Amino acid sequence: MTQEIDLSKLPPPAPYDEARDKAQRSRLAKAWQGPPGWKIVSAVNNSFIGKWYLLTSFAFFVFAGILALMIRVQLAVPNNDLFGQQLYNQLFTLHGTAMMFLFAVPIFEAVAILVLPEILGARDLPFPRLSAFGYWCFLIGGVFVCGSILFGVAPDGGWFMYTPLSSNEEYSGLGADIWLLGLSFIEVSSIAAAVELIVGVLKCRPPGMRLNLMPLYCWYVLVVAGMILFAFPPLIAGDLLLEMERAFGWAFFDVDRGGDPLLWQHLFWIFGHPEVYIIFLPSIALIATMLPTFAGRPMVGHSWIVLSAIGVAFLSFGLWVHHMFTTGLPEISLGFFSAASEAVAVPTGIQIFCFIATMLVSKVRPSVPMLFAGGALAIFVFGGLTGVMVALVPFDWQAHDSYFVVAHLHYTLIGGMLFPLMAGVCYWYPFVTQKAMNARASRWAFWLMFGGFNLAFLPMHWTGIMGMPRRVWTYDLTDGWAVLNMVSTVGAFVFATGFAVLAINVLWPRGKAPFVARNLWNAGTMEWAAEVPGKPWGVRSIPYIHTRYPLWEQPGLVDGIDRGEWFLPDAAEGKRELIVTDILDARPLYVQRVGGPTFLTLGSAFCLGAVFILATYHLWALALAFGAGFVGFTLWWLWTGTSEIPERPHKDAGRGLTLPTYAQGNRSPGWWAVFITMTGDMTAFMGLVFSYFFYWTALPDFLPAASQLPAFGGVLAGLAALIAAWLMTVAARSLLGQGARRAAMALLVGSVPVAAAGLGGWAWAAWAVGLDPTSHSFDAMVWMLILWMGLHLIPNAIMQIYVAARIWADICNPEYRADLMNLTLFGHFLALTAIVIFALLAVFPLMMGAA
Repeated sequence: MTQEIDLSKLPPPAPYDEARDKAQRSRLAKAWQGPPGWKIVSAVNNSFIGKWYLLTSFAFFVFAGILALMIRVQLAVPNNDLFGQQLYNQLFTLHGTAMMFLFAVPIFEAVAILVLPEILGARDLPFPRLSAFGYWCFLIGGVFVCGSILFGVAPDGGWFMYTPLSSNEEYSGLGADIWLLGLSFIEVSSIAAAVELIVGVLKCRPPGMRLNLMPLYCWYVLVVAGMILFAFPPLIAGDLLLEMERAFGWAFFDVDRGGDPLLWQHLFWIFGHPEVYIIFLPSIALIATMLPTFAGRPMVGHSWIVLSAIGVAFLSFGLWVHHMFTTGLPEISLGFFSAASEAVAVPTGIQIFCFIATMLVSKVRPSVPMLFAGGALAIFVFGGLTGVMVALVPFDWQAHDSYFVVAHLHYTLIGGMLFPLMAGVCYWYPFVTQKAMNARASRWAFWLMFGGFNLAFLPMHWTGIMGMPRRVWTYDLTDGWAVLNMVSTVGAFVFATGFAVLAINVLWPRGKAPFVARNLWNAGTMEWAAEVPGKPWGVRSIPYIHTRYPLWEQPGLVDGIDRGEWFLPDAAEGKRELIVTDILDARPLYVQRVGGPTFLTLGSAFCLGAVFILATYHLWALALAFGAGFVGFTLWWLWTGTSEIPERPHKDAGRGLTLPTYAQGNRSPGWWAVFITMTGDMTAFMGLVFSYFFYWTALPDFLPAASQLPAFGGVLAGLAALIAAWLMTVAARSLLGQGARRAAMALLVGSVPVAAAGLGGWAWAAWAVGLDPTSHSFDAMVWMLILWMGLHLIPNAIMQIYVAARIWADICNPEYRADLMNLTLFGHFLALTAIVIFALLAVFPLMMGAA
């Protein structure tokens, strides 16, 4: 049962015993110690993964920065022929792609994985193996996409890959496939990190840390991870449609076959504009974390900042047409989206005003982090003003696709993301390395970056107004842009020099330098409770937190943590253990055990990456073989790392608190992980549903005659079989709870052919009336919906057999049946998907009077 935590009623801690403390620390170190040296590839804890994530993200940033400098060299003088047009197109495409997909979003995930557990006062995040898997997916996918330029096959259609140029292989070549499949693979890592971070914030807070007491950084992480869950899946749906047209000729974007290129823009920008705020909000979170530290007081307007961050997230999903004002949409649509684009400035301004108010009511200590933070606010506010300009339709018509938009984009993203990130690097460098940076070199880096940035991008506003288009390869002296372009090029190199100074400062070896003082900045948040020198665990004991700034407002907290006076001070069983709490009030629910070091996550990511890479070259047999390897590694990983039956049902967590050692249903982080993952999956499915109705509204002849619709009887019979398979899984869960293990196993295994029969019924209904996905967009959408269900029934069948095997091995049994409950939750989403597809295939066309 959930236990209420009342600090005044907890028994006092046991008297400090040095021998006991030493023994407990030894057992904790044995359980939490990461693998040394080359065994880093098997590490699965936030410290190892976060650091490598961070370094890899910055490596891709350097790669993208080098491409940017090459672009600036090409544009430095008129009529320059240093780079050919094709290579130039590859340069700007990979620059934007790497910055947006391989740096801006992954760096948020890297920082969060590294510091979030410590800010929460937790030992780790709930699924460290999932974090490791996500990192390897990110690394493999990034190397594949970026490495393509070395072989002359890099994508060259822009980081937005607009159709019909990208859908026509004659114009785009192999590069578009590399972009589509490579980024789809990378998006797996983004969604995996989002699941990890959402569950971590909601379920791994220390006892007492209610939602209204969470640090602002945790709120921003929760909001942004939720945005990833709803923003990235529509792009995955669009990638699937575009790759099916490129690889198999399905008719989605070809106007001659009932397709529409504008659909791609909708799906891309439904992702693309929220991504701007996915990039911006985590960096604002860094300022919200640092500012109270240097102001020496809590943040002004804490609740208003939280509400405004949520408001920005909500509004960001209603702005995507902001990028499509010149595509010929109805004027009423332009007015609505223009107003929404203006409205997002309100919650953004609230956050900025709260920061300013905090500085006004306190005396802010000067520091390098605050220097970068101040520069970030100045640049971002300027970029926000130009954002208001391009949100106005008449002005956007004039500035669209000009260098004015390039300048606005970089002022917003570099001011809103990069400078706060550099502030965060300087702020948390002592936390990560426990050594001090050279402050003088950091200040030089700031002024070079700040001056170089404005020198590079401020002139682009004028070149844009003067008519210089985006993505231009070269220009003539008579255009009048030569001087401004040379100034921008010089500024870009000054900016790069500043970053190089900061990078050298960060990477400079400091092995013999003294350790910094603990809590160097005198901050109030929990990450600075970490011991110096560092230990392999997150915190020595998990504390009771009942304030927003516990290091300021809970005297003696750090000493109590160090002495092991709080919860889980020991690892008597040699296991990595966390306390899982409830969502609202952080009441402790149970003790969760997480997996230790393993190579399985690398094997799983490698095989999945091979599937995407081989599919790029249409090597389907090899892709299928590696797909089987991915399934094998993943099942092995799950079998050995999740839902283990504990040696005893309860555990003494310390201070008189006894907690269960197993949980299932919505008390379990695994259940929430499935729920969150399937929510993202449903968002991708809604992208397909959106596509269906887009065609219906845009094309008057989208729905065919009734005689050409999928056979109603076949579609209905297929739905009945799929619902029957779902009910068999639900019944298996009930029977296992009653102790009927064999019956539960039989239903799980038996549901697989029933579901396959249902899918076969749908395929027959489409095939019987001659629907050809290469002939018309309606036919293609019908087959895509059927394919979507098939792609989900395959993992469902694997998991049905997997859980049946767990029941046979007595790992999943009447008392411990989390695996089956999670599988049933997956089945609920599949049943809902099946009902929606049935409505689109059979009910809706008949309601619309197809005849």
